[in-house]
Amino acid sequence: MNAPVKAQQGAKMHKNQAQTSLAMLWKPALKQAFVKLDPRQLVRSPVMLVVELTAILTTVLCFIPHPAVSLGLGIQIALWLWFTVLFANFAEALAEGRGKARADSLKAGSQGLTARRRVAENQYQAVAASQLRKGDIVRVEAGELIPGDGEVIEGIAAVNEAAITGESAPVIRESGGDRSAVTGNTRVVSDWLLVKITANPGESTLDRMIALVEGAKRQKTPNEVALDILLIGLTLIFLLVVATLQPFARFASGDLPLVYLAALLVTLIPTTIGGLLSAIGIAGMDRLVRLNVIAKSGRAVEAAGDVHTLLLDKTGTITFGNRRCSFMVMAPGVDAHTLAQASLLASSADDTAEGKSIVEYLRSSSALQLPPPGEIKAIPFSAETRLSGADWQGCSYRKGAVDAVLNYLNLGRDDLPAALAREVEKIAQSGGTPLLVAGEGRLLGAIHLKDVVKPGIRERFAELRTLGIRTVMVTGDNPLTAAAIAAEAGVDDLIAEATPEKKLQRIRSEQAEGKLVAMCGDGANDAPALAQADVGLAMNDGTQAAREAANLVDLDSDPTKLLDVVQVGKELLVTRGALTTFSVANDVAKYFAILPALFAGIYPQLGALDIMQLHSPQSAILSAIVFNALIIIALIPLALRGVRVKALDAASLLRRNLLIYGLGGIIAPFIGIKLIDLLLVALGLV
Repeated sequence: MNAPVKAQQGAKMHKNQAQTSLAMLWKPALKQAFVKLDPRQLVRSPVMLVVELTAILTTVLCFIPHPAVSLGLGIQIALWLWFTVLFANFAEALAEGRGKARADSLKAGSQGLTARRRVAENQYQAVAASQLRKGDIVRVEAGELIPGDGEVIEGIAAVNEAAITGESAPVIRESGGDRSAVTGNTRVVSDWLLVKITANPGESTLDRMIALVEGAKRQKTPNEVALDILLIGLTLIFLLVVATLQPFARFASGDLPLVYLAALLVTLIPTTIGGLLSAIGIAGMDRLVRLNVIAKSGRAVEAAGDVHTLLLDKTGTITFGNRRCSFMVMAPGVDAHTLAQASLLASSADDTAEGKSIVEYLRSSSALQLPPPGEIKAIPFSAETRLSGADWQGCSYRKGAVDAVLNYLNLGRDDLPAALAREVEKIAQSGGTPLLVAGEGRLLGAIHLKDVVKPGIRERFAELRTLGIRTVMVTGDNPLTAAAIAAEAGVDDLIAEATPEKKLQRIRSEQAEGKLVAMCGDGANDAPALAQADVGLAMNDGTQAAREAANLVDLDSDPTKLLDVVQVGKELLVTRGALTTFSVANDVAKYFAILPALFAGIYPQLGALDIMQLHSPQSAILSAIVFNALIIIALIPLALRGVRVKALDAASLLRRNLLIYGLGGIIAPFIGIKLIDLLLVALGLV
């Protein structure tokens, strides 16, 4: 299945899954919201723990009479404080639940799984898969599940990896080479394999996937820890501010009920980002899992969002990997139809990717048809002769490498017509591969084969460049060929005739300049560079050395996935930054929106700042509490979906976020609190 079709099908499948899961998840998430009220769980979110403790205090104060606070008002404030905690828990539970269904299915598939562990030469013992340890050797036959991540040390078989990758077509796994790694919980569909287990229980790809989609087990990243410290600091500052309000009120012979102060504390501390922070992180990991990428740590995903340089293999990432027919050049005195007919006949028995591309090119550009099979004698491509061809109606047609065709015709390089020789030289200098076509005992022309750059890749690189990310193409081609492909693809730089040492040297030089570097690879020779890179994406069908060295593993083995990982990392960081900006601006606005109304009776001079003209101190504090709870619910979809990252430079992106989320965070409380105040008064609740 080609990449564009697979991507379209995957996007459609994920969209349908998302619609179904959101409809099914809200009930379990609501239940989990109450379960998460356990302070032992809330301790991971210090801000929301403060809100819960404040809600408990307010609930108790409801039943302690105070002349300025009616029982009804006290109960309403307490309820909305509890709702604030519940809504934050609901957001986190909803984010966790989006991946829980997949985790449950993966767990179900591995439960009760047994393995045949080798205890001696040609002797095997049946054991539970959970008892396997790193270094154990197991035999897996057709129809059986591979019990754990491992390396094929003997045998060759087709393996269905649909349970992990979603791709239904089996893949070939064999001992030796770069296609010997196998993943646990995938099924052998033919022959047999002898597998050496490479991961202990709890460390396999399946275990990491389950841990990723179960948010409760997700470890906080360094950025989240730093943000938690900032939020705790802001909470302490506002706690001190609120604690000083009562002495000021007493100094003016006034009094502020403790219920008001408790509620005011919750409205001023950063509850919005505090309530959504965990959901943002879990949703970001969920987007990564939907890409079929396993992260060994959240640090790698965040680093992807800050990457400055991308090292990308040319073959399979920037280009299709197989050379394809680009155009044809006619020899002097030969018409286009004759060359096309001869090329089609000569390629009819060529089963290589290049031969098939010639047939595809000719059939799409003309109405040529091959004669019935019984009328032609097909000559398959041979690596020894480097020729393929056909004999038809007494004529012989051949196609192949320049020297091979010349030898077939008993000609030398000097016998090439000058015009055709120039075209052959031009094809070679452009990084392409020239093939000659012969028929009826003479040269008919040349075919230009080239490693075709994937459609849309140039635009992707341009978008990354706008985001401040440089792309470097890594290839084993000679500098001339590499430069031609690099120019067509639009990369910023290239490494030609690449060796493991060259890759490692380039990564270290970039890092020495303070830049974060990402790269992808699949071979054992990529392992040093993958380990050195800040973000290393290994292919699941690559070598075990590459998978162990990388901090991300792509289960689809699609090198272009690195671009999507960078996008997810950017979205995660931008979403967290945008909602933090909104939350802080929101809290500052609430401070200036509520305090004038709250102190108007104690300090009449503050009436000049009461621009919102709220009904009363009671309605002001209750409106703020209601708004504070509802804004979390309103922002849950954005936290789960993530802020879309547009192709803007860092300065433009910052200005955009400040304008939308900073200014929006300032304006929203004034509008929201005023509307809620009018509604509460209209309903007679204050």
